[in-house]
Amino acid sequence: MHDLGIQTAKILIITGREDTGRLIHGVLRLGGYAHTQVAAGLADILSLSAEYHADLIILDAASPETDTLFLLEQLRIHLAEGIPVPVLVFGELNTSAKLRALTLGAKDFLPEPFDHVDVTTRAWNLLEARRLTERLTMQTRYIEERFGARNRELDDTQIEILERLASAVERRDDETGEHVRRVGENAALLSRELGLPQDEVELIRRAAPLHDVGKVAIPDAILLKPEKLTQDEYELMKSHTQIGARLLGGGQAILLNLAEQIALTHHERWDGKGYPMALRKWTIPMPGRIVAVVDTFDAITHDRPYKTSLSIYEAVEELQRLRGGQFDPDVVDAFLKVLEREGYVRRKHLTGA
Repeated sequence: MHDLGIQTAKILIITGREDTGRLIHGVLRLGGYAHTQVAAGLADILSLSAEYHADLIILDAASPETDTLFLLEQLRIHLAEGIPVPVLVFGELNTSAKLRALTLGAKDFLPEPFDHVDVTTRAWNLLEARRLTERLTMQTRYIEERFGARNRELDDTQIEILERLASAVERRDDETGEHVRRVGENAALLSRELGLPQDEVELIRRAAPLHDVGKVAIPDAILLKPEKLTQDEYELMKSHTQIGARLLGGGQAILLNLAEQIALTHHERWDGKGYPMALRKWTIPMPGRIVAVVDTFDAITHDRPYKTSLSIYEAVEELQRLRGGQFDPDVVDAFLKVLEREGYVRRKHLTGA
């Protein structure tokens, strides 16, 4: 984490606890972040946030002088112009408060007690995501200014930035960041096997890696939790589908429209028991059904901090078990053919195909 552009970023710490402010300020300085400021009262906060032009705000949820949700709402109004400033909230909030905080601009939550690695790592993640978003926005503006509103399709540079953003999100629980690339490649192979036109195959190849971009709003404490999630935590985790759709929505580019659809529907189930809309069978868009299968297969066959991988043959057995329940049977059958053709498995192991 020695990126000059990130470590010269401006960070505003909001806390009514003087000792806590000094602690976080010191931790960030030791981590190489040279431009940090501490604010306490509301007037001080709004004045500093406007003059300081912060790239990241760290907000204390335990400050006795402030109400976290009220402050978030005021900051959202005050900082409405330009690229949204991410907010890292530390301290304890209940689940309903966290959900409300997410809608008001909070991007991550840091429980207490925390160490310097927690603070600097999460600050780096949020600053990196904001920097990539800023680059994408600048590139979009350039294209619109040069070619006009009727020509808003993403060029290769914009697509690269989007893919890097998805990879940055994925690296939170996949150190290599290769999961999103594999999902894209396998989704393209599966799309071709299902007979989709080549232009659609290529669009799915590029859109599929963005399927989990909404996880940027899911706290590490939930995303990386080794134990089973509580019901409240699971509900918060499920929200990444809708958050991702909102992040990708609102544009006119075909690629982003497809990515929005995939982000929203890749956890729907063939039997109607999925989320967020409980769609069933053919009401689930084909790209969502495709990514559901390849995403699950890749998750099963690769290690994550909270689980160990299974073999390809065990993964095949799991897909066969879920065929017709969680997954479209035709999509599963087609993917098993892809695995056989690509040399991952032999026909004798495809007993359910």
